[in-house]
Amino acid sequence: MNNKIKFFSSIQFKVAAIFILLLLVTIEIIGAYFVHSLEQQNIESFEAQVQLPSYVTTSLASNLSSSSAKTRRSVQTTINDISNIQNSDIEIVNSQGKIVALKNNNNSQNSVGQRTTNTQIKDVIYSGRKTTQISHNDRDGSYYVSITPLVSSNGDNNTVVGAVYVRANMDQVYKNINNIVFIFFVASLVAGLLGALISIVVARAITRPIAEMRKQAIRMANGDYSGQVRVYSEDELGQLAVAVNNLSVRVEEEQENSDAERNRLDSVLSQMTDGVVATDRHGNITIINEAAQAFLNVDQKTAFSEQLVDLLGINSTTSFDDLLSNQDERIIEPAADSEGDNLILQADFSLIKRNTGFVTGLVCVLHDVTEQRKIDNDRRLFVSNVSHELRTPLTSLRSYVETLNDGAWQDSQLAPRFLKVIQEETERMIRMVNSLLDLSRFDQGTAKINVELVNFNEFFNFILDRFDMLIKNDQDKAQAAGKPFKKYSIKRVFTQKDLWVEIDPDKMTQAIDNIMNNAIKYSPNGGTITCRLNDTQRYIILSITDQGLGIPRKDLKKVFDRFYRVDKARSRKQGGTGLGLSISKEVIEAQGGHVWVNSMENRGSTFYISLPYDAKEVGGDWDEAY
Repeated sequence: MNNKIKFFSSIQFKVAAIFILLLLVTIEIIGAYFVHSLEQQNIESFEAQVQLPSYVTTSLASNLSSSSAKTRRSVQTTINDISNIQNSDIEIVNSQGKIVALKNNNNSQNSVGQRTTNTQIKDVIYSGRKTTQISHNDRDGSYYVSITPLVSSNGDNNTVVGAVYVRANMDQVYKNINNIVFIFFVASLVAGLLGALISIVVARAITRPIAEMRKQAIRMANGDYSGQVRVYSEDELGQLAVAVNNLSVRVEEEQENSDAERNRLDSVLSQMTDGVVATDRHGNITIINEAAQAFLNVDQKTAFSEQLVDLLGINSTTSFDDLLSNQDERIIEPAADSEGDNLILQADFSLIKRNTGFVTGLVCVLHDVTEQRKIDNDRRLFVSNVSHELRTPLTSLRSYVETLNDGAWQDSQLAPRFLKVIQEETERMIRMVNSLLDLSRFDQGTAKINVELVNFNEFFNFILDRFDMLIKNDQDKAQAAGKPFKKYSIKRVFTQKDLWVEIDPDKMTQAIDNIMNNAIKYSPNGGTITCRLNDTQRYIILSITDQGLGIPRKDLKKVFDRFYRVDKARSRKQGGTGLGLSISKEVIEAQGGHVWVNSMENRGSTFYISLPYDAKEVGGDWDEAY
């Protein structure tokens, strides 16, 4: 862009060359006309000098009409008296072609009385017409020749009695002309040099502001609008310089406004949670914000090399022309991201039009509706699960009640057993309804948390002691009834340091009970449930590990979802509702904690609970009720 212009390609050289050429052409034309006029003038002046006066030709014609020797002497005397011509030869020839008199530079009279050999003289005598010519040769140089017929008048008749031959040297004339031409040439050279200097100065005066305007244009093209072009005059170039300066200011203002608008647009696009993709009228990507890049799992460089339908993955069913003609929303499901999550995107389209209505592109806005779809699916699944969970015990209740109404209540052995089943199913429904109410309170933020400062070591030990007692009672009952029972034990690995934590004892007991009940349900015969309690600088970590079947990797993220069961048939058989872990998660997170699970199939699962802990807290004795 900033390439230096060569001198011979510059406008300065062109202006100077044109000026010099015009000057030289003008000088040459004037010189040619002047030299030609000078030559003609000198020749005419020379001819005027060379021509014999009329009285001389009259006298010569009169003398030639007489043939006496005295006459010939008179003719010789006449031409000898002619002194207006220097370096010239004069011959007087009579009508018979004989040389009567002669005057030359070497005063030789040898040719007098002889016939002339000059055919031009003979032609003049015979024709009676005057002849003049200028000759040039290397030996004699330039000379002027004039042959004038001598005419004698006898009454009414005019007779040619001879001719006068004049030959004059013109070297001096042409030498004078050459001297003048040389002087003119030197003057032309001087004028050309002065013209060249003047043309360079004039061209520089013209090209300097143009060069400065060019530099300013280059700076403007590179984004620098700070410079100003110097105004040298008030002519057209000066007005152009003022216009360039005004243009620079206007462009700078417009560029600042454009940059501000672009920065504002970039800021808006970068802060938007929705993805935005813009295209040209051919479907090529021109703008894509960070949200769209994250949604579509693509970087900006790759996106700019693709078309919209390819980027959205709808090229197999939809073309870009289809989008231009129909902007209905579409559901896009791009490939899973790096974390394996599948997104569901709602794509809304809008045309980009000029004021004339010409379509210049398309804007696509991507909304992440994954959570909304998940909520809708969860809502449908929740209604389905609740309906199913309530229908099962209600169906069982109706069957037993109908049987009792049909007379089974009178059977002393059957009626108590039926009533016990009815009681168990009723309690199961009550537990599920209570669990749903608890979850509803957490969802609405109305669940009450009664925080107390608790020695968590003793609190956790108290819960595990209760489970030890339940395990022993269940085993004793099964042994007394002669039924098989599952053997398992609870192992405790606790820190020896007292850990005082602010929690709601009732709700935390409910959360740990749910996790322990799952561990007991899924532990194999002879298995061990390991319970650990440790602390970090800011948290206490509680873990419960069983040796059961474990949880498949694909189900780990869903175990805390409501009504979710890894093994649905086995969970129902064991009386689970699928809400226990969901309640535990809500309870723990409501108290500032966190719960998660690690598991491997056929090797068991470990549930972790972390709770905020301040080692500087000092607690009192644990409540005797525990």
